[in-house]
Amino acid sequence: MKTPFILTTLFVFLACSLSPDVGYCFGINYGQVANNLPQPEKVLVLLSTLNLTKTRIYDTNPQILTTFSKSNIEIIVTVENEILNQLDDPQQALQWVNSRVIPFLPNTKITGIQVGNEVFTDDDTTLLQHLVPAVINIYNALAQLGYSNIWVSTPSSLAVLENSYPPSAGSFKGEISSMMYQFLNFLSTTKAPFWINAYPYFAYKDDPNSIPLDYVLFNPNAGMVDPNTNLHYDNMLYAMADAVSFSIARMGFKGIEVRVSETGWPSRGDANEVGASPVNAATYNRNLLKRQMANQGTPLNPRMRLEVYLFALFNEDLKPGPTSERNYGLFRPDESVTYNVGFSTLATPKTSASTSFSLASSATKIKVAPKGHKNLVNWMFVYVLISILYT
Repeated sequence: MKTPFILTTLFVFLACSLSPDVGYCFGINYGQVANNLPQPEKVLVLLSTLNLTKTRIYDTNPQILTTFSKSNIEIIVTVENEILNQLDDPQQALQWVNSRVIPFLPNTKITGIQVGNEVFTDDDTTLLQHLVPAVINIYNALAQLGYSNIWVSTPSSLAVLENSYPPSAGSFKGEISSMMYQFLNFLSTTKAPFWINAYPYFAYKDDPNSIPLDYVLFNPNAGMVDPNTNLHYDNMLYAMADAVSFSIARMGFKGIEVRVSETGWPSRGDANEVGASPVNAATYNRNLLKRQMANQGTPLNPRMRLEVYLFALFNEDLKPGPTSERNYGLFRPDESVTYNVGFSTLATPKTSASTSFSLASSATKIKVAPKGHKNLVNWMFVYVLISILYT
C-alpha cells in the first residue's frame, strides 16, 4: 500500500516533534512572492499544527519575525541581493544587523542569516564582488553584539559547478574560483555550512530521455556507481550534494557541511515542462520526507544526516517565469493542500476522553486540537499513522 503524501508528511512532523532525540528535523521555505497568502498569524498556526520547527524567509519581514516571537520555530532570515553592495561597509552591516535582526532577539529564534541568494550565478555579475565582504561584516557585527552563535552563509545554485557527474569529479567553475575560495575559507573558519539549492526536477526536465524518472523521484531503481569511489547512488539529490562536497574538497577544504537550502518539485508546469505534475510532486516530496525521517546521509557522508529545507510552503502567484515557478507549494494560499491525495486531520475532541479522526479531501484545512489534549492527541495520531504506514 502506498502511503498518501500528506499522511507521511504529518507522520514525519509529529515524529520529529515528539522524539526528544530529534531536534533537527527538516525545514521548509516560506516564500512571500504573492498577494493572497494568509497572514503570518495563520502561518504560525499552520506550522505549529504540523509541529514544523524550522523555516526560512527570504527577507527580514518584521511582521513575520514579530509574530513568530516566543514560538518554538527556528527561522533563517535573508539579506536581499539588492542591498549587498551596501553591506561591504562594516558600519552599514552593523546598522543592518542592529535594525533588522537585534530587535527580535532572543524571543524570535533566528538561527542563521543567508546573505543574498544564488549570488555566485546571478545575472548581475557585479554582486559577486560584494558577497564575501558582506558575509564577513554581517558575521563580525553579530559577534560584536554578542550573537556569534548565529551562523552566516549564502545559498548557491548547482550552476556554481563546472562538473557534477560523477559526484567525485565535482568542481567549481573557474571564473568564480577565486571568490569561492575566499568564501569557503570564511565557512571553514566560522564552522558555518555550505548551502545549495538543488533541484533534480530541472535535470529531468532538460533531459527526460536520458535521466530515469525513478532516479530523480527516489523510487526504487538501479541507480549509478561512481567509478572513482565505487559509491552507489540511488537518487540524484544525494549525488548533487556529494558533488558539492567533492568540489569543496578539491579547493583544499575539509569539514564544511553541505546542506540543502531548497529542493522540491512543481505540481504544475507549461507544456514544455516535462514531469511537472501533482503525482510526481507528491512522490518526490513523500520519498524525500521518508528519508529525512530515517536521518539518512549521502553515500559520501552516510553518518551525517543531510539537512534539507523543502521548497515551498505555499504556491506563490506573483513569481515570474514559467508556470512551474508558481506551483512548488505544499499548500495553496487558502491553506488547503495542493495535491489531490488523502489528507488526515484531527477534529476537535468533544470531551477530554474522546478524540475523533477523519479523512478528508485535499480541500480540507488543518484544524488545531485544544492545547490541553495536544500531546495525547499527537501520540494517538502517530499510532494511527504507523498502522497506516505498515499495513
